[in-house]
Amino acid sequence: HLDMDIGQAETDTDALQALVNDLGDGMSPLVSSVLETLVATIDDLHERVTELEADLEQTHEVATTAVGDAATNNQRLDDLEAQQETTRDVAKSAIAKAQQLEANTDQQEDAEQLPEGIEPSTSPLDFFANCRQSKVKTMFVERSNRQNTYRAISIAKRWPEFATTRTDGSGVFMTKADLQTALTAELGKEPHRQTIKRVWETLVDIGGDDVVEKTRQVGRDQTQTEILAMDMATAEGLLEKRYIGLNLLENSDHKAATGGVTPVVVESTP
Repeated sequence: HLDMDIGQAETDTDALQALVNDLGDGMSPLVSSVLETLVATIDDLHERVTELEADLEQTHEVATTAVGDAATNNQRLDDLEAQQETTRDVAKSAIAKAQQLEANTDQQEDAEQLPEGIEPSTSPLDFFANCRQSKVKTMFVERSNRQNTYRAISIAKRWPEFATTRTDGSGVFMTKADLQTALTAELGKEPHRQTIKRVWETLVDIGGDDVVEKTRQVGRDQTQTEILAMDMATAEGLLEKRYIGLNLLENSDHKAATGGVTPVVVESTP
């Protein structure tokens, strides 16, 4: 009988080997062979455990390094995205201010040159919406390849079909879902996500102070939803057709082709 637990990891193989040697000839060859094999197996297992522990430690170090690198990369991406978003906001704000300044200057001139009784436009959107749409389409689609600007003007004029009128009748607003529905009707097919985004941004750009982008609680669940809002006077003004019959796109053609949208209104030539 061997008074030891050879199944435990703490087994001293040297002591076990010494015991085998001490027993010597007094032990049967079969038992001796089994003990010799057991000693060798335990040694092998100890070596294997040591190797696995070393591998585990190395793997842990690699994993720790990888996690650290991933965290660093994620932070860099977040920083780059934030910087890009900030740059875009600054650029968009600068463009909007420049366009509004140009619009204000032009509109002061417009008021003096318009026929008596014809109100000047309050924004580029208001101006183009009140011109003959076939000429507006020619300007933006056929001559300057700016389909989304023409689409934005067309959608704005279709607010009675697709926008929601405020309960008190003070104005109307349109969500991105409304815009998607309107574009589907305009195009005859489902619009691409980028088309929806660009038409939305174009409405904000050419709408000036007439179109306000903000967040509103919509529906029974009161979800925060982005909307484009106009007061009722502005919305109804888009449908007046007050510049049809006047030669007001004459000087706007060049601006549309080169990227501008603010018209210079001139009185029609007799």
